[in-house]
Amino acid sequence: MTEFTPVASTIGGILIGLAAALLIAWEGRIAGISGIASRLLPPYADGAFPSHLGFVLGVVAAPLIYLMASGNEVLQNVSSNLSLMAIAGLLVGFGSVYGSGCTSGHGVCGLSRLSMRSLFATVTFMTTAFVTVFIVRHAS
Repeated sequence: MTEFTPVASTIGGILIGLAAALLIAWEGRIAGISGIASRLLPPYADGAFPSHLGFVLGVVAAPLIYLMASGNEVLQNVSSNLSLMAIAGLLVGFGSVYGSGCTSGHGVCGLSRLSMRSLFATVTFMTTAFVTVFIVRHAS
């Protein structure tokens, strides 16, 4: 069962919102992780490689910083089924490309800009997530 962590979740949400606001204020870019990560690969057209690399390194470093600050490890359960993980990764990648963005781009930045396309994308991936969790936990 997933733990209820309202304080940590609220702080995390504030930090995500702050990071998204700072990125759009400083660079005029949406904080969509799939778009930022894809710009780490050639061709480097916009000259913003260092800031994109810094953003991705910050996402990777965050659990380590949390561990050093609190002494608590970030616990996450990941399936040991490599076939399932590969299929899930391909589906997420396909969805990000087909939907022109990821959950952070649409769910955080798009909804805050009142984008109808982002609303549709967010409803689609949230519905898919709810159905998947129901199937995995109750129907399998």
